[in-house]
Amino acid sequence: MATTQLTASSISAKGFASFEGLRSISNLKVASFAPLKQNRRSFHGLVVKASTVVSPKYTSLKPLGDRVLVKIKTAEEKSVGGILLPVSAQSKPQGGEVVAVGEGHSIGKTTVEISIKNGTHVVYSKYAGTELEFDGSKHLILKEDDIVGILETDDIKDLQPLNDRVLIKVAEVEEKTSGGLFLSQAAKEKPSFGTVIAVGPGPLDEEGKRKALSVSPGNTVLYSKYAGNDFKGADGSEYITLRASDVIAVLQ
Repeated sequence: MATTQLTASSISAKGFASFEGLRSISNLKVASFAPLKQNRRSFHGLVVKASTVVSPKYTSLKPLGDRVLVKIKTAEEKSVGGILLPVSAQSKPQGGEVVAVGEGHSIGKTTVEISIKNGTHVVYSKYAGTELEFDGSKHLILKEDDIVGILETDDIKDLQPLNDRVLIKVAEVEEKTSGGLFLSQAAKEKPSFGTVIAVGPGPLDEEGKRKALSVSPGNTVLYSKYAGNDFKGADGSEYITLRASDVIAVLQ
């Protein structure tokens, strides 16, 4: 069976922003089902798009149930110092503006409307929802529960968590070992504890009422190592948002 070598230069980077693991693809091989007589070197012009394109003839999009339509914030094309970033280095946005909401969902006999209104700026889970191009812009349609919180400023420390989400300021990484030796950047283990900055109102019970969370702002907590979404604050500090169920213990 013949194989064809795909080189990194032969594939457009457009659409790969959400797949950071595909930065190095020089050794990728694609099997063909028939011998290739021409163009064996590469497939020039091959473009992979991550989002669904909605035809221009459709002028509106109404989410159903507990879903929300978010207009994605444009990815930064320059670094803080003004250097242009390649597509592979541009971080995938995790925020945007709500432009349409569904009618809500039912819990038992209670109908719960979506509390987020159009025009609200929100932060959402990194891998949530379905991305699509609509009305000339990139959008994301996702469940309300996948929205982490409301953020009306440019600083993650001002996030207002929703439902059972918790915002934690991550403890600083230890610079030295217990014996006084300085640690290299690679040897510094990422902490899995920090201080709770803000909490959501809690999840809804079977009667549609909020159940308060077991942690409060100011608590120092231990959380699951691979949970949540990481953010960097305007002051350079590390923050993480996660569900209250991913908090393992309160440290005294």
